[in-house]
Amino acid sequence: MTAQATRERILVAAERLYAEHGVLAVSNRQISEVAGQGNNTAVGYHFGTRTELVRAIVRKHTGPIERLRGRRLDSGPTRLRDWLECLVHPTTEYLAELGAPSWFARFAAQVLTEPSLRAVIVEETLTSPSLARTVEGLFRCLPELPAEVRAERNDLTRLLVIHAMAERERAHTSRAGWRATATGLTDALAGLWLAPVTK
Repeated sequence: MTAQATRERILVAAERLYAEHGVLAVSNRQISEVAGQGNNTAVGYHFGTRTELVRAIVRKHTGPIERLRGRRLDSGPTRLRDWLECLVHPTTEYLAELGAPSWFARFAAQVLTEPSLRAVIVEETLTSPSLARTVEGLFRCLPELPAEVRAERNDLTRLLVIHAMAERERAHTSRAGWRATATGLTDALAGLWLAPVTK
């Protein structure tokens, strides 16, 4: 087996185990066993630290999502709902392409709730040019929102999107289910962003 094939098997095993059990509950030995590696140091050899393994899993998925979002941005979104669709639909389309079962949404939710690793997901997504353009477009639609409200709703959006997708993935949804999830999430986010601000 080539080094690249071994790395891929480790990535797949780690993503599934982390998604099912939480990142800190899974040892490198367990990942090596599930990946079919007789050598218990294979994970460390190929990825170094747990943080770098998590980063590699995130990067494996963010590239395709970035391309899907780029295509939506090329269509010229202008309305609030357009920007929200640019935020949500690329990920649900990608998860639908993965088929069922998939693990990435649950993996992302586990990492986001682990304080020692949360920064990895935040760093990797915040450096996404298409996501930055999407958020800028969204903010332009709501210039009257105070900065602190915008920041709060942005945080709420991230939590809602990640955890709603993780729940849908746990249900082993069909492709049609992902389309319905994207529509429902977009509706909910429109309500969140357009909600009045209590003074």
